Amino acid sequence: MFMSTSLLSACALFAFVSSITPGPNNTMLLASGVNFGFRRSIPHALGISVGFMLLVISVGLGLGEVFKALPWAYTALRYIGAAYLLYLAWKIATSSAMSDDIDGKRKPMTFLAAAVFQWVNPKAWVMALGAITTYTPAEGYFTNVLVIAVVFAAVNLPSVCVWAGCGTGLRNVLREPRWLKLFNRSMAGLLVLSLYPMFFAG
Repeated sequence: MFMSTSLLSACALFAFVSSITPGPNNTMLLASGVNFGFRRSIPHALGISVGFMLLVISVGLGLGEVFKALPWAYTALRYIGAAYLLYLAWKIATSSAMSDDIDGKRKPMTFLAAAVFQWVNPKAWVMALGAITTYTPAEGYFTNVLVIAVVFAAVNLPSVCVWAGCGTGLRNVLREPRWLKLFNRSMAGLLVLSLYPMFFAG
């Protein structure tokens, strides 16, 4: 049995709000839009949506219970995610100017890398656990887990693309190397700041 229309609408609203608000994914897509343009950032955006959809399905099928039984595994995952986020922040902060990329050596995050990143993204885990525990009715549970995963993917993709689009719009403003460097360092700082809830909240 499918969830009610009202529950589905509430789930879609949760998906939109959690997807459009700032977080590691959106910060990186904003930077990607500035540094590589919208078209080259599309695989990154698709990877986020597909990777998160698979994460929601996995949590719904019992991965969340595994972490409840083995809290050390979840703690380890959080710290691996934090280390990877710091690495990504460093990559963004040290990114070269657009004019320096004559040979096209600089590359945006790939589809696979973005999909895998969702599994170590603290915000993605909070969203996935929240979606499954709050919006999945017991009746027709597995079917509704799939419905929630698809809803999130459908809502998430255009939401994260807004950030890539905003970044693309800033490309002309940030063509001067010093302003681009300042922007990239600011985005790197925001990525590091996104770790604050993991270490200090709750």
